[in-house]
Amino acid sequence: MKQLKHLLQFSLLALSTSWAASSVQAMQEVPYLAEQVANGKLPPVELRLPSTPAKPSFADKKLGEYGGQLRMLMGKAKDIRMMVVYGYSRLVGYDDKLNLKADILRKIDVEDGRIFTLHLRPGHRWSDGVEFTAEDFRFFWEDKATHDVLAPYGPPPAMIRDKQPPKFEVIDKYTVRYTWDIPNPYFLPALAGPSPLFIYMPAHYMKQFHADYLTKEQLAEKVAKAKKRNWRALFVSKGRQYKLTNPKLPSLQPWLNTTKPPSERFVFKRNPYFHRVDPTGKQLPYIDEVVINISSSGLVPAKTGSGESDLQARYLRLDNFTFLKEGEKDNNFKVNIWGTGRGAHVALYPNMTAKDPKWRKLMQNADFRRALSLGVNREEINQVIYFGLAIPMNNSVLPQSPLYKKEYAQSYAQFDIESANKLLDTIGLHKKDSRGIRLFEDGTPVEILVQTAGESTEETDVLALVKDNWRKIGIKMYVKPTQREVLRDRVFSGDALMTTWFGLPNGLPVAQMSPEQLAPTRQDQYQWSQWGRYYETHEGEEPNLEKVRQLIDLNNAWSKAASDVEKTLIWHKMLNIHATQVYSIGLISGILQPVVVNKDLRNVPEKAFYNWDPGAFFGIYNMPSFWYQKESP
Repeated sequence: MKQLKHLLQFSLLALSTSWAASSVQAMQEVPYLAEQVANGKLPPVELRLPSTPAKPSFADKKLGEYGGQLRMLMGKAKDIRMMVVYGYSRLVGYDDKLNLKADILRKIDVEDGRIFTLHLRPGHRWSDGVEFTAEDFRFFWEDKATHDVLAPYGPPPAMIRDKQPPKFEVIDKYTVRYTWDIPNPYFLPALAGPSPLFIYMPAHYMKQFHADYLTKEQLAEKVAKAKKRNWRALFVSKGRQYKLTNPKLPSLQPWLNTTKPPSERFVFKRNPYFHRVDPTGKQLPYIDEVVINISSSGLVPAKTGSGESDLQARYLRLDNFTFLKEGEKDNNFKVNIWGTGRGAHVALYPNMTAKDPKWRKLMQNADFRRALSLGVNREEINQVIYFGLAIPMNNSVLPQSPLYKKEYAQSYAQFDIESANKLLDTIGLHKKDSRGIRLFEDGTPVEILVQTAGESTEETDVLALVKDNWRKIGIKMYVKPTQREVLRDRVFSGDALMTTWFGLPNGLPVAQMSPEQLAPTRQDQYQWSQWGRYYETHEGEEPNLEKVRQLIDLNNAWSKAASDVEKTLIWHKMLNIHATQVYSIGLISGILQPVVVNKDLRNVPEKAFYNWDPGAFFGIYNMPSFWYQKESP
């Protein structure tokens, strides 16, 4: 009876969404789910898919078979959020050519760059079988994003234009619309990001934790049971669609976390209602389970080399390549080499909003930053650390970008001790102590403490070379490894004088992509954290440097630009300012990324780019299309 009830329920849905008779025919069932279908816990596959499933391109891919378990290694339990990155189920997402395409959405209509009409797929369901509808967007907007308790600062920044949120409308059960007064070019890229802008939530599940849908007594009981401080903390903890800490939270991702933290082993099982199919109509993903084992990040290369991961790039570095290649002989994997897409693999960030007035003034002096950049022997770094395979350039867009110019990449990037010393003398740092270290006017030495996240010996090796270089221009460097969270807190507070991190997040931009990474728009931009915070919340500090204010004006102008020609011009103006002002000191770029792949794992590209945004690492290569087939002897 239970199975009959499911069949009747989903058959009615199929009729109501106008499926043709030929569409609701027997399809190949996923063997992993066959028993649940047989005993009535799940409807058959043809009734689990939307009326119009998503059909991603399979160019350069082979049709796959079902089954298998994919193992991965992560350094921390919170890294399980990478499954949202890798799975890359998005309302709209980039394909491997970096074109934006509808994914979860059936289609999206854009008018004048400011009116976005989102069309859902009838019959698309959350992982618990409840239909995904406009109500999930309404709930997010009205009951979370604009709720006084849950969103005291208002909707997410990508949804604000000229300090105004959009007008939100529910057109019908499967259609919603967002309308801004002016164009919003940030909206779609935010939806397609590796850590995406979620503008929907499973309303049917989350209402049970919301004050507007419960009595005070019911809410108090739930807050007490969950041991939370208040209902806001309860709601947030239950609805983390990115962090994946609540296994009961319905999802639209290809694999679902079934393990409650804390744990050292997380099992992700296939989503029975995932919306994508291959060209023959078989529901994706092909692989049944993804298992993430937690290990110390420093042990990940060794464990990968001994065959304990089937798909691994995170925590692997180019200096692991030789060791990993040796592991190919005894273990069933191969080592691919992918390119990377950041503007710099390692960059130094002088904190221009440092708390100490003396250091703030020095860091804001462009000639000081130029001197530090000229004092770095990038070719030595390339040869000693990266086998001569990298690009010795500053932190700018990469040669593969159509916006690349050699003068941007090489501005103040040559090793020129004489010029660096002259610049430092000119700005008043001409006095030195007995060690040859330059002195401030008050007689204190110019000793810079560079704080790092302490996650890589490679980074330490690079900084050791820079330390020796800077000693030749009278600058003393100390390096202090710390935890990533502590590093960020010290930058945000202004206590950190200089940090090391990756360069531009997107080193492969085109003019149609936002140049906001070149302007102070986020608190987590380490060279001007407080200026970025001001842009985000108006709670930081307003920039006081003319060229930085110019970057903000140019970024705002890009958002209103009517043509690609105008957008291209703005990009070049901003890149030129960065090149001449040296707001960050790129040390090395174009680093190759080892990607270890089980020899039986198919459809993983041999050559590709490993990048956060755009890219989502494995995300744009459609990880649900990866599958297992034994390699021929």
